[in-house]
Formats: sequence, C-alpha cells, structure tokens
Amino acid sequence: MKKISIVYWSGTGNTELMAKAIEEGLEDVQVELLSVDKASITSVVESDGIALGCPSMGAEILEEDEMEPFVVELEKENIKGKAMILFGSYGWGDGEWMQDWEKRMKDAGVNLIEDGFIIQEDTIDERLPECKELAMRLANFINNN
Repeated sequence: MKKISIVYWSGTGNTELMAKAIEEGLEDVQVELLSVDKASITSVVESDGIALGCPSMGAEILEEDEMEPFVVELEKENIKGKAMILFGSYGWGDGEWMQDWEKRMKDAGVNLIEDGFIIQEDTIDERLPECKELAMRLANFINNN
C-alpha cells in the first residue's frame, strides 16, 4: 500500500483542521499525519506522496521556527518527482506565501499535482470538504502513477 505523509504547522488551528480533513479524504493509502515538530524528514522522503500545510505568517511567509527549517531540510533531499500538494490558511493578503512556496518546491523538482490550496480563515468551515476532495486527487494520482 502506498503512503502519504501529511505534515503541517498550525497556529490558530485552521491549518490543522485542513490537515485532518485531508487525512479523512485519503482512501486506499497508508497515512501519516504529523505536526511538523513531530515529523521525520526521512519518513516523509520515503513516502509516495507528501502534503505540506502552513498558514501565511507575518508578511506572507512560512512559519519561521519549525516549518521553514523543515522545508529547507526537505529541499536538500532527493525529492525530484515526488507527488506533493501544499495547503494553508490565511487571514489577509493574496496568497503570495503560497506562490513562493510552490516555486520553491518546483525548483526542488517535486511534482506538484495542483496549485497550492489556500483558504481564507473566515471561510474555513464551509471549505473543509474541498480539502477532502484534494486528498482524493492526491491518492488517485499516487495510486495510478
């Protein structure tokens, strides 16, 4: 059975809700759901698919103390061709942090199967079903490739 690692950082709980909805949407795969402080780079790299989640922080950047160092370490690994989705929540702005994150992951050679998925914090509850749909697309992708 193929494995998907979901690794997230959440400050207010919104990105954690997204991560759990993604977990709920995954079928026919082994799932590892971890907050970034509990995640192992080795385990994530060995997964068939990766879902990374982080909200926009400050001036539209990744969370700097845990998620940014994890992403930097991940970029050093051989993740070329790895199936990945990115997700996160935000309070304001236009999603620049996600666009920057997408570029970094593409530059690292990952196969982003879709554009990063972002939810404005005021609409989190009504949009959680979309996280499950995103998860199903990731599972279908890794099970068929």
